[in-house]
Amino acid sequence: MDELLSIIGTSQILLGDDLKDRYNHIWKMNDGLIAKAVVLPKSTKELSEILKFCDKHKQTIVVHGGLTNLVGSTETTENDLVISLERMNKIEEIDEQSRTITVQAGVILQEVQEAAKAKDLLFPLNFGAKGSAQIGGVISTNAGGLRVFRFGMTRNLILGIEVVLADGTIISSLKKVIKDNSAYDLKQLFVGSEGTLGVVCKAVLKLVEQPKSRCSAYVSLNAYEQVVELLRYVDKHSAGLLSGFELIWGQTYKAMTTPPSKNAPPLPHGNNYYVLIELLGGDQIKDFALLQNILERALDNEIIVDAALAYTEADLEWFWQIREDVHVFVSLCTVDQHFDISLAINLIGDYVNDVTEKLKAKPEIEHVFPFGHVADGNIHFVIGKANNSEELKLWINDIVYAPLQDLMGSVSAEHGIGTHKKNYLSLCRSKDEIRLMKKIKKTLDPNNILNRGKVLDI
Repeated sequence: MDELLSIIGTSQILLGDDLKDRYNHIWKMNDGLIAKAVVLPKSTKELSEILKFCDKHKQTIVVHGGLTNLVGSTETTENDLVISLERMNKIEEIDEQSRTITVQAGVILQEVQEAAKAKDLLFPLNFGAKGSAQIGGVISTNAGGLRVFRFGMTRNLILGIEVVLADGTIISSLKKVIKDNSAYDLKQLFVGSEGTLGVVCKAVLKLVEQPKSRCSAYVSLNAYEQVVELLRYVDKHSAGLLSGFELIWGQTYKAMTTPPSKNAPPLPHGNNYYVLIELLGGDQIKDFALLQNILERALDNEIIVDAALAYTEADLEWFWQIREDVHVFVSLCTVDQHFDISLAINLIGDYVNDVTEKLKAKPEIEHVFPFGHVADGNIHFVIGKANNSEELKLWINDIVYAPLQDLMGSVSAEHGIGTHKKNYLSLCRSKDEIRLMKKIKKTLDPNNILNRGKVLDI
């Protein structure tokens, strides 16, 4: 510890009682952090020196960002050294001509969104934890969210990256170019690797022009086939403006719009499915009329049962607050268990019905709340259960995950693997793929100090 202090100084390390005010997840703020210490580098150079030290002593590291992950990637033991990137929090440049923003890893996603908006640009990545999630964590988990259908996952929005490897080597490629076909695209190794291959320090993010219109509506439907038909219908007739298509099952919608939720329902309860649609475009009046016309025709063609459009900015906030406030489920559950899976869009309806039926047949299951980004094949479950026994948790995991192998789906659409899903990775990755992943890990981190035990069982 004395050697570490000589590298970074006492003002950048937390020890002993100071760890009581830290935690490994924003939902566990009262638990206190279990770790050897927390170090708080302010620069890539400092981080490099810390990693050299840790690699030399084979000291295991867990990297902390905004602590919003849902798969255990930031969980620690008493033997781990935590590296928090919260002080590497500068927006270094906004290049309006290149439409890029260069940021350090500790910058909050919402701060990136606001900085881009101030320049009449948009960073389109968006999800519920935007006010806490840090860019380093967003990149390391390849976060998705509400607009993946139109703009892609995080990896689609990364142009350049700066990473420190386990031995302290700095790999810096902060390019602003969109097209770079010069051999291997190394930055993609680190996007989605959950801190197991290197520590992301900076990134050049791709921006797009700020839309001049945002139009949303809720619609209700009674058959999953109509949901798929509506997706194609809206996409076809909205001329590329469709940016969000969020599916909410009937029982989930009711929970989202009934006390203790503070949100009223835009449409009556009682239908099997509800979809929240978003168009982003260039003319508010024309685009609103376009969405209204699309939904009127969908109603005439009996694709949908009913629709409610957001006429004002307040309506927009209300509509999207319903979708983003998933914490209401937690308040209804004795114990909650979360999932994010993906599979082909046409298979989602039967899969969710089968899983829900099997879960509800067990007395210990209180609630099953499915919802998600159906346009990109990503469905979430929040499952309420009577207890937190390991036996029940594993039984639920098997019900949700087991069908995905035959359906060629994934146990993780956007949350990652961490420790919680590690035992199920083989359901969506072949033995040869996992073997190659382990080779890459051993090459870049031979002493296995970076997020040891996360993602891969080595």
